[in-house]
Amino acid sequence: MTVIAHVALDTPLDRLFDYLAPEAGVADIGRRVEVPFGPRTLVGVLVELADHSEVPAAALKPLKHIDRDTPPLPAELLELARFAAGYYHHPLGAVLASLLPPALRRSGRPVRAAEPAAYTLSETGHTEVAVIDARKPAQFALAARFLASSVANPLARADLNDREKTLLRDWLKRGWLQGQAAPALSSSAASSPTPTSDQVTVLDAIRAAGAGFSPWLLHGVTGSGKTEVYLRLVADTLAAGRQALILVPEIHLTPQLTERFLQRFPGHSLIGLHSGLADGERRAGWLAALRGDADIILGTRLAVFTPLPRLGLIVVDEEHDTSYKQMEGMRYSARDVAVWRARQAGVPVVLGSATPALETWKNAKAGRYHLLSLAARAHAQASLPKVRLIDSRNDRPKQGFSRALLSALEATLERGEQSLIFINRRGYAPTLLCNGCGHVFPCSRCSAHLVLHRAGAGNASGYRLVCHHCGLDTRPPEACPDCGSVDLRPAGQGTQRVEETLAEHFPEARILRIDRDSAARKGAFAAMRDRVAAREVDILVGTQIVAKGHDFPHLTLVGVIGADQALVSPDFRASERLFAQLMQVAGRAGRAEHPGEVLIQTRYPGHPLYQSVVRHDYPGFAEAALRERRSADFPPFVAQAVLRAEASTEEAAMRFLLAAREAGMEMNQGVELFDPVPALMLRIAGRHRLQLLLQSATRNRLQAFLGHWLEALAALPARGVKWVLDVDPVDV
Repeated sequence: MTVIAHVALDTPLDRLFDYLAPEAGVADIGRRVEVPFGPRTLVGVLVELADHSEVPAAALKPLKHIDRDTPPLPAELLELARFAAGYYHHPLGAVLASLLPPALRRSGRPVRAAEPAAYTLSETGHTEVAVIDARKPAQFALAARFLASSVANPLARADLNDREKTLLRDWLKRGWLQGQAAPALSSSAASSPTPTSDQVTVLDAIRAAGAGFSPWLLHGVTGSGKTEVYLRLVADTLAAGRQALILVPEIHLTPQLTERFLQRFPGHSLIGLHSGLADGERRAGWLAALRGDADIILGTRLAVFTPLPRLGLIVVDEEHDTSYKQMEGMRYSARDVAVWRARQAGVPVVLGSATPALETWKNAKAGRYHLLSLAARAHAQASLPKVRLIDSRNDRPKQGFSRALLSALEATLERGEQSLIFINRRGYAPTLLCNGCGHVFPCSRCSAHLVLHRAGAGNASGYRLVCHHCGLDTRPPEACPDCGSVDLRPAGQGTQRVEETLAEHFPEARILRIDRDSAARKGAFAAMRDRVAAREVDILVGTQIVAKGHDFPHLTLVGVIGADQALVSPDFRASERLFAQLMQVAGRAGRAEHPGEVLIQTRYPGHPLYQSVVRHDYPGFAEAALRERRSADFPPFVAQAVLRAEASTEEAAMRFLLAAREAGMEMNQGVELFDPVPALMLRIAGRHRLQLLLQSATRNRLQAFLGHWLEALAALPARGVKWVLDVDPVDV
């Protein structure tokens, strides 16, 4: 009998491809395969077997290879991929490719053994490295690290920089090192704090629900101990012999949380999965999860598709964060996929946040999710910080700082406590301004101003003009190109300028800037966090990278600069994001025995949003925001999708979207199609971006429409136009 393999390949075509597979059996479903595809060989996933094909027999080609050395993707993961492909209208082959680690997409051949996670010196190595000359500083420093390590405490590969890894390869060839599976962990678990009464109530409710699918919204104020709840639920899951999946929105949140989980569960295997890992590390972790060897998986949004044969619990921390939304390729929401996966697997899912997404809050209020609350901070002596609004119309800021904020910083320094200045703009200044004619310097490739950055040490130019969208990097001109004036000045504040201003006011203070620029190098953020914890820093200057999830017990003052800009954004979600941001950054203050204070500079102290922040009143803010959304027919009261198109000219993108709208109008299926409009950022890297919004009162009606509409779009002329559908967009 002829055996036909239906293979999912990573191509733009939303279909499966047929190949002859006489040796394939049911056990091969879910396995990686290599297949001929034109002149190339591609890696795909065998998803179905059949005894006939619509392709003529003479045109069928045989599979090249089936990887039987790697466990197949389990049936439930294939089902999850089919759900995501269907809901987000993305080709199944591309979905399956995206959930595989990069190293497994490039070849369908057997996976080589993973490199050891840690190393110690061999007997020969001890002798050799002990005599390395100090005049070879890199080798000498690495030798010292290895001599200080032991079998019980080996040196982890992840803790080495690129130069050290190069030396490591050389030393391995010389036989100086021996690998170990992982750094040894303490033989006893860290003690658990006594749970608060609120935590006990939450845990009792979740445990009483028993096994099976149950969605929970854990609304807890900052510092209320949501992580402790997660830890205890994970303990229950591990005791039952199951696996736990913990999702966090940012890579920078993983080290601190990983440390807490390792301390609490030293006898269990924990793997991290995020895009910051080397390909080999990510592949090894993913395979450990697939084989059932990993007990706890902690990662960012991509980890939601991790194969977990013993899945027993899913936790989505900071569930409101827009980082859970993938913005390239398949534009999925990891939070929403997590809820669907929990239902599929029949396990509880806990969504935690101090400022839940309005969609999640509405679901909880409607009874679709169970609402649980942690209303007080977990530390016995900690209370929520006092929030004070500084009216910048009266106390006018100079170089970004009002008198009241500078006085508060001085008092905090005198007490020996730490402060945080929050400004969500990296760089030196948002733009460079000609004081003669008002000219600002645009990016030649984007609809954005170039941001002024202070150049790094050793750069003779002193400053750079950088585009945060396309990466264009150029020296500032000596004179204005419009009027010829040489009076060019920074306009506004960025983290670098704030850092400089603080150094002028407080020359004795130890100031640390944490933003995407300063924390870009691997391990940099963890080192900065350790400096803060060790009280080697007096004043932190940071963007949203430090606004959430971090516990700085000696930080008592938070000052917020430049928050008003979000109040006038055309994005209807801007106020929700600003409120969450302010509540999250305010939550960094006063988390231990010392009371915290938050000062927000604003020209609109009477604004309802700021008043809700002063009261720490998320429910009040949410109810008001939901009333506005209902009256305006905005999500979560309607379902939306956006068709995005980009081309080298605005006319080409508009032409395609107008044709797409006309095709949709002819279907007349109760879906509203708005006129095409430019995106908030019209041009990026020379490409013009436009969008077409679709809206329906029900999700099912919108989904049914999209399936038919996409078939029509595939037939439209789209020469030079790249388009993508975004279901449940977060940036309309």
